[in-house]
Amino acid sequence: MNTAYRFIMLSLILLLGACSTMYLEGLEKVGIPKRDVMVYRVEKARDTQQETKEQFKSALEQFTAATRFDGGDLEATYKRLNDTYEASLSKSEEVKSRIADIESVSEALFNEWKQEITQYSNPSMKQNSQKKLDATQVHYRQLIASMKQAEAKIQPVLTVFHDQVMYLKHNLNARAIASLKGELGNIQSDVSALVASMEKSINEANAFISTMENK
Repeated sequence: MNTAYRFIMLSLILLLGACSTMYLEGLEKVGIPKRDVMVYRVEKARDTQQETKEQFKSALEQFTAATRFDGGDLEATYKRLNDTYEASLSKSEEVKSRIADIESVSEALFNEWKQEITQYSNPSMKQNSQKKLDATQVHYRQLIASMKQAEAKIQPVLTVFHDQVMYLKHNLNARAIASLKGELGNIQSDVSALVASMEKSINEANAFISTMENK
């Protein structure tokens, strides 16, 4: 994909937004096939996962630092943790949206591919195309499963973040800090599991992108 073509593709995808049959047909009329839209959306999901991983690592650092509070402005500490929680929540919603974008375009791509296979008169070409479709679908299912497994690990962390932030908001005292200290071990464990799952999903995305670009 040359630079000019890629620029046009990205600009149109960003401009038109959500996936729909009409939207995809419009892209194809200007030379952007569904497979390229799919690759682009996997790239965006991968990048969002990377950003989300870093956000949750940063959030863990913020919560850990709060447990070392030793006098000062607890209100300011609450505001920092609340901002961290809100940023983490925003990233979690973005991850979910990115996965939905991939699923919508993949359904359209695979349905089109299946229909086109029936149009072959050459048995060898038909068989070869079917094999490629089957292999791509298997790889795709692995990718989506990995992404959803990583996404599923976000909510438990967010729940703990939310509880601790709310408790601190209504108890700006040593008791709130003690509660956070008591949960820190669980938070660290959950964030570590989330980061590992995100990294696995990012690797799956890179492998899928490479496969699609080389087909």
